[in-house]
Amino acid sequence: MLNTSSAQKLSPKPLTQRPHQQGVRPQACHSLPAIQQTVTVNFHYGVHFTRGLFMPGNSSLVDVIAPLDAVAPPSPTRAIVVIDGGLVAAKPELCEQVLAYSECYRKRLHWVEPPLVMPAGEAVKNKPELVQSIQQTIEKAGLCRHSYVLAIGGGALLDMVGYAAATAHRGLRLIRIPTTVLSQNDSGVGVKNSINAFGKKNFLGTFSPPYAVLNDSDFLMSLGDRDWRAGIAEALKVALIKDAEFFDFMADYAGALVRRDRDAMELIIHRCAELHLQHIATSGDPFELGSSRPLDFGHWAAHKLEQLTNYRLRHGEAVAMGLALDCTYSYLDGKLEEADWRRILDTLQTLGFEICCAELVEHAGHPEHPDSVFQGLREFQEHLGGQLTLMLLQRIGQGFEVHEVDIARYQAAIALLQAQSSPA
Repeated sequence: MLNTSSAQKLSPKPLTQRPHQQGVRPQACHSLPAIQQTVTVNFHYGVHFTRGLFMPGNSSLVDVIAPLDAVAPPSPTRAIVVIDGGLVAAKPELCEQVLAYSECYRKRLHWVEPPLVMPAGEAVKNKPELVQSIQQTIEKAGLCRHSYVLAIGGGALLDMVGYAAATAHRGLRLIRIPTTVLSQNDSGVGVKNSINAFGKKNFLGTFSPPYAVLNDSDFLMSLGDRDWRAGIAEALKVALIKDAEFFDFMADYAGALVRRDRDAMELIIHRCAELHLQHIATSGDPFELGSSRPLDFGHWAAHKLEQLTNYRLRHGEAVAMGLALDCTYSYLDGKLEEADWRRILDTLQTLGFEICCAELVEHAGHPEHPDSVFQGLREFQEHLGGQLTLMLLQRIGQGFEVHEVDIARYQAAIALLQAQSSPA
């Protein structure tokens, strides 16, 4: 019970004019001062590197999910696992390994359902019912925000599962286990989750960092040559705008990478992930509130080319073409020296990338055509909002931003790439 003095302190002071009194109106709200508040949120997540992640003797995963030095929960940590169907086709034993791993660490970890196997590739992001099926599994199993969702697969699957996890209970703990070069060095370590909608790539999505990322290079050994190569494009992208020495390394080891040198690839993935994480943490705009996205160098054309080719081009293959285009434009604009431009194209082609395709050339002379690659500029600006902001190249290792471009010069760049890609 409150004492008299406490009650007096808590009682509101009487108003000289009560709003309910006849003829008296409360003061208009627009005259009250605005309340400004800043909310600071710190995100911490580790990106781990290992081999043989689901081997019984490898405790990397369970140590992240249920560390021994933490307060022991009353029961094992609960989780669901979603696996890329393409990965299962390449490694049929994977589902059994995942189940056996949980059994090995059953006092600390429990899969509440058998692994969910989803379609492979970009198609997984075009089916909203797959998101709903994961959310239904989460609801049926009674998972909470202290539970985990493990996504094992390529970047498209990680994007889709991340979107489902971020929107169930407004966010379950997501563990990403990327299994392609592309996802290990780029999308797997970022903060975005998304699906495609309305014919546009990544139209629906969230910014929600993962709880942790675990990269297992064993998964890379089952990739076909196209997927092994495609992911290198994202490493080239970040090297071109941020780290000349890193580009030199990839140019020097291009032959080894073509021969699928595992050690070289592990070094590239580690450095690429490091550069991406540094940008996310230090750029001042991790959730892309502005109109600048330096890490999307080459992507305005790449995203459109993926769509125009009906995803015949892998994302990394389209990025390589987008890099070639933007570097050629930078060269024709007088910003990039010819020697650097030629070295970039030589490196792309040595790695086995095509620098031009029919869809890039077709309708380039008619930018307003709905199937022109230049519609990608409009869609890129629409996606970001605000002023058009593109990253171009001043020299290897240093990019710069522009807010307008010369379409005629881009058309000349396409013609030059077409000539460079044709047999002599």
